[in-house]
Amino acid sequence: MATPHNAARSGDIAPVVLFPGDPLRAQYIADRYLTGSRQVTGIRNMLGFTGTWNGTPVSVMGSGMGGPSAGIYSYELFRFYGVEKIIRIGTAGGLQSGIKPGELVFAMTASTDSNYAAQYRLPGTYSPCAAFSLFRQAVQAAERNHIPFTAGGIFSSDMFSSYNALGEQESWEPWARMGCLAQDMETYAVYCTAACQGKQALSLLTVTDSCVTGHSLADGQRMAALEPMFTVALETAVPPEP
Repeated sequence: MATPHNAARSGDIAPVVLFPGDPLRAQYIADRYLTGSRQVTGIRNMLGFTGTWNGTPVSVMGSGMGGPSAGIYSYELFRFYGVEKIIRIGTAGGLQSGIKPGELVFAMTASTDSNYAAQYRLPGTYSPCAAFSLFRQAVQAAERNHIPFTAGGIFSSDMFSSYNALGEQESWEPWARMGCLAQDMETYAVYCTAACQGKQALSLLTVTDSCVTGHSLADGQRMAALEPMFTVALETAVPPEP
């Protein structure tokens, strides 16, 4: 059952999918964490893999950059491949001075400057949120592994936080004043798509750069900094037996 953006056949993709932006990060997770992983799709080099984690099937697939890309791939996974849960594992810019590069943020909800939700023809502004069951499992996984995190609202923007073409007020600053913890580009679209399809989604974000202080992780530190997020995501996807 191929779709325009996914070459996987029926049954190739597990009911739960880890969803990094970078397809090479998907390959990294498949190679290092999943048992018996195999590539199931690669259209436009958006790599997807399925294997097992603690004996349970899990898939991991790139989403690309931005809400439209993440929205397309998550829609096809939910609508045509029987996926029930998507756990975004992404990077973000920190919007609060107390959130430093390397720290983990759980997105309870997402605000946006995107027009993504216009497709639903709602008579107002839609505020999507994480699936509580996945959020609770992520909190338990983090606590079990002594991994610190901060939870709250984030800001999903169509603009990359480090780029300001006009040199005026940074686009993220008003959102930071409203308490948004971090900025990414995809969470809002993934949460909207899950809600529309009656499915579950959760976004876990590792802060790699601080929009407030300008501090960032060095290139050689970035993958190691993502490992705690991978652990939480996998134990959220497949909680250990009590």
